[in-house]
Amino acid sequence: MLHFSHQDIEFGIRLIIATFLGGLIGFEREVHGKEAGVRTYALVCLGSALVMTISLQIYESYKAVASVDPSRIAAQVVSGIGFLGAGAIIRFPQGIRGLTTAAGIWAVSGVGLACGLGRYHLAGLATILILIILIVFSKLDRFFGGKDH
Repeated sequence: MLHFSHQDIEFGIRLIIATFLGGLIGFEREVHGKEAGVRTYALVCLGSALVMTISLQIYESYKAVASVDPSRIAAQVVSGIGFLGAGAIIRFPQGIRGLTTAAGIWAVSGVGLACGLGRYHLAGLATILILIILIVFSKLDRFFGGKDH
């Protein structure tokens, strides 16, 4: 029979919260017909949280034996997400599309990293701010005749 420690349950909660927050942002993107939606954002956020929790576990397991820095793995998440975001950017003769999607994917990876650290208030606040940027700023941009479509 499987036995889950208190830490296993805590890390599981972190992953669930990351998946929910990423999915929430992805839902807004999907409703507006954007390139990446619920699944993409939920997966990026979950993956980032998973990598952060694994980083913390590696640190705890090896801190007495070797010099281990959990922030190094998190930094690689940010770099790796840059490649994913680059794939979301498409250049057309009339302009570039997908920059907001790429930025959103990058930002949601930060939400996942915060969840992976157990910083739920920070992750929740970041999610709210991301949604404000995507919803409210988009409406303001259109109202003032900007390029946001």
